[in-house]
Amino acid sequence: MEPSPPAVDPIVDQLEHQGWSATPEWLAPALVTALAREIRRERAAGAFRCAGVGRDGRVETAVRGDEILWLDEAAASPALRAVLARLEGLREAANRDLQLGAAEVELHFAVYPAGAAYAVHVDRFRDDDARVLSLVLYLNEAWDAADGGALRLHLSAGPGAGYVDVVPRGGTLAVFLADRFPHEVLPARCERLSLAGWFRRRAIRR
Repeated sequence: MEPSPPAVDPIVDQLEHQGWSATPEWLAPALVTALAREIRRERAAGAFRCAGVGRDGRVETAVRGDEILWLDEAAASPALRAVLARLEGLREAANRDLQLGAAEVELHFAVYPAGAAYAVHVDRFRDDDARVLSLVLYLNEAWDAADGGALRLHLSAGPGAGYVDVVPRGGTLAVFLADRFPHEVLPARCERLSLAGWFRRRAIRR
């Protein structure tokens, strides 16, 4: 039987006090392996596309070098359905305690080939505040910090500002407020897999 996931309350507490959270072993190895296999199978079948940037989705590989596959909950595999159920528990807790108003989750698989990166950016568009929480769940079955590929969250603006690096070990879940933290993906020595997306509320266009 799949062990119970870590409680969501510590994640919500960290979001309330610092705006971000990183939870190792949030997903058990068996599910990490199943999702990694799913990514590689779909990519081999040609389902992935180069990721775009900005609202128009233009491809700029010098800015962003990953390939992605947008996911349809209605066609989710058993492994993905298990993750969706856990994320739903987190969404409900975050809404309850932080009053986020998140109504849905939007997700994609991402593959960063060796050497690929994503330059510093913020996840929320200036004229659309639908995205409230950013989510990244790492699916790398064997990863060492020396392999690189960390998610770097910039904690404040300006010269010498602090940052935190989240090592993309399989099963680690990173969550952060979508409008607060500029972040980037550092290059890695090998292929890097993840499930990424956002909790969203109804957009208020400005």
